[in-house]
Amino acid sequence: MVKKLLLIFLLIPISISSQERRVLINGKILDSLGVVKNANIINLRTNQGTFSSDKGTFRMFVSIGDSLSISSVQHLSKKIFVNKYNIDNSIVTVYLKLNVYKLDAFELKRHHLAGRLGIDSKSVPINKKDSLLNKLMDFSEINMKIVEGDDYIDKRVRPHLVETDPNMNFIGAGASINMPFKYSEKLWALRRDFAYKKAFPYKILSELGEKFFFEKLKIPVDNYFHFLEYCNPLGIEKLHKEGKNLELIKILNNESASYLKIIKKE
Repeated sequence: MVKKLLLIFLLIPISISSQERRVLINGKILDSLGVVKNANIINLRTNQGTFSSDKGTFRMFVSIGDSLSISSVQHLSKKIFVNKYNIDNSIVTVYLKLNVYKLDAFELKRHHLAGRLGIDSKSVPINKKDSLLNKLMDFSEINMKIVEGDDYIDKRVRPHLVETDPNMNFIGAGASINMPFKYSEKLWALRRDFAYKKAFPYKILSELGEKFFFEKLKIPVDNYFHFLEYCNPLGIEKLHKEGKNLELIKILNNESASYLKIIKKE
């Protein structure tokens, strides 16, 4: 009896740790027409989110019991719970229903139009504004044959002499010219940088592999994002963008040892 109780107490923390184990799963979002692009996926337990790609796929760290909220503009929102099958197979498939928008009722009145412009234009009433404008622009009562005299000009008055250099007004014009959409270009650049920073952890994990981070460097799965933030001041995002993967791997190898020492002390 005592041995059975000890065995139960030993198995309880193992089962709890297996439930809290976080795994990177591959997901796909579909509807009745095919894949769903740009769907928003949020882990309600960790508040981490991502978007589905053009192929409807996404990747996210989850554990058993996590609830994922999936929403899209053209679909009904859906919430799913991660189970053991998803963790063991590292995959989850979500089917969304298309959202049908109903318009308010409207009244369709009958008309007497024939569908031909020449006939319908005669039956359409003339706009009052157009009739008033035609009266103002009517020059039928003006005698165009009478020649008006030229405006009187006093030739004794000399014109004002301009002594300043007219080109002085354009000095520095090239430096101070206002470019249209200048601020929108900066905004798009900020959006591109933000999108790259958001996708960087998933891109580098896909390129270098899970074994590199979790087996070779021995970084805990829960500390993956924190480890990248720890190495970020050394310019790892810039190196990845420039394709300098060898220098990037060297930095990750060197910094992993000091990072593991820090989290062990904590």
